Amino acid sequence: MTEVSDTELKKVIGDFLDMGLVENIVAMFRRDPRYYPWTGEILNDSRFQVRLGVSVLFEELRRLQPDLVDLATPSLLALLDAVPVLPTHVRGEAVSVLAIIGSDTAMEGVRAMALDPDPLVVEIAMDILGEGL
Repeated sequence: MTEVSDTELKKVIGDFLDMGLVENIVAMFRRDPRYYPWTGEILNDSRFQVRLGVSVLFEELRRLQPDLVDLATPSLLALLDAVPVLPTHVRGEAVSVLAIIGSDTAMEGVRAMALDPDPLVVEIAMDILGEGL
């Protein structure tokens, strides 16, 4: 049996999310928590369906495994601080997934984005924090 590399597996996860097969990815994350730290890398995808799928994935995982979802927080915070700065849509989705996670650390990241130089990222953070513009 041929072993699949982590890079190939991340691509498969993105492809499944792109096809709307979120339930398959939920099952994978539930079975093996080592995938949580990959969240930022998976979210940094040009395909809208993948980014949307990550949000749906975390809504479900927060319900099913609330004690594990925070394992994704460091990878999402890394997207917010990436140099060079990532596109607005990736950073905005990272802020949204951090809000879904909802831990103290995740919400600190959301609050920090209220001071971001990108007005769209600020708007997302402010909306989440209930201080919409």
